[in-house]
Amino acid sequence: MNAELGLKKNRKQFGLLVLINAFVGGMIGMERSIFPQYAEVEFGIASKTAILSFIVAFGITKAISNYYAGRLANIYGRKRLLVVGWLIVIPVPWILIFAPSWAWVIAANILLGISQGFTWSSTVVMKIDLVGEKDRGLAMGINEFAGYLAVGIIAFLTGVVANSYGLTPYPFYIGVVLSMMGLLFTWLWVNDTRHFVKMESTASKVQLLDQVFLQTTFQHKVLSSVTQAGLVNNLNDGMIWGLLPVYLISLGFDYEKIGILAAIYPSIWGIGQLFTGKMSDHYSKKKMLFWGMFLQGIAILGISFSENLGFLIGLLALLGFGTALVYPTFLATIAQVTHPRQRAESIGVFRLWRDLGYAFGAVISGMIADYFGVEYAIILIGLLTLFSSGLIQIRMPKIA
Repeated sequence: MNAELGLKKNRKQFGLLVLINAFVGGMIGMERSIFPQYAEVEFGIASKTAILSFIVAFGITKAISNYYAGRLANIYGRKRLLVVGWLIVIPVPWILIFAPSWAWVIAANILLGISQGFTWSSTVVMKIDLVGEKDRGLAMGINEFAGYLAVGIIAFLTGVVANSYGLTPYPFYIGVVLSMMGLLFTWLWVNDTRHFVKMESTASKVQLLDQVFLQTTFQHKVLSSVTQAGLVNNLNDGMIWGLLPVYLISLGFDYEKIGILAAIYPSIWGIGQLFTGKMSDHYSKKKMLFWGMFLQGIAILGISFSENLGFLIGLLALLGFGTALVYPTFLATIAQVTHPRQRAESIGVFRLWRDLGYAFGAVISGMIADYFGVEYAIILIGLLTLFSSGLIQIRMPKIA
């Protein structure tokens, strides 16, 4: 099969994958604004650590499936992995509707984590395969824009539905529709992209890595700097996911206002990546990563001292913008410094550590919140995020 690299040349497949990734993001948004309340109201779970156990289950399984997704995509093909990911998530909203115990909810989030690892990893790698070197940052910006804007929109919708009709079952019907559409669109219209990799490999001048896992994690200064920042980024995202609704409830906000606030951060994150992805093709990736992590840290610290709705809106918008600066830049940087044959595996390793951040963030912030209070958990995560920005500044060479 003839293959021509480029976003314009492959715009139909690229656009289809953007839509599918919006469905993928929407499956996370289904839980984003209502889950702590769902745990307490439906199952009587009040402990912050116990409530956040669903994020731990999600984060660990998503991280592991991310790692294997890179290898499996090379062996069996990107489309097959994407289809399998959608098949795995089909039962999740139904389990959440009919779950007789919290253990079933944890099981549902394990399935959700596996599915997210397979589906999101597949769409990321397929877009990079299609566009070539010139537009990788833009491609990643569009990809993450679609995914995280969908997170924000669905988080808002589930908050509105829960406020009007209750926490179950109606908010989870949104997930039923998204999962069926994702599977149908993938099965009928997506084409595999492995042949693009074969073509690009013949022209690549990037050296192969000796040990992809070790060098992506620890040894390669660029890759390891990106990896630690990715971990901390999702560590703070896991805390925001689990504790922001709890914190807002303590301030007296209702479900609808919580849904609005929970939607602002991922929505700004998503929309911002339309611009920051393209920026990463032209400006210093190191500077974008540093400033993105720095702004996240400042915003998170500010949240812990704020009780005003308007101020919280501004801080969550700043957090979203900081995240938008780093998210497409992570992936564009890895794609730039890895060989096409190893790209999917290196991205898989990065995404392994990045999404373990969900689990670390949930455990650390949950324990601190239970023993010292939610505000102290938010402060600690904010300080860790600032520390990560410092590591980028010190360790990462300037590559572009």
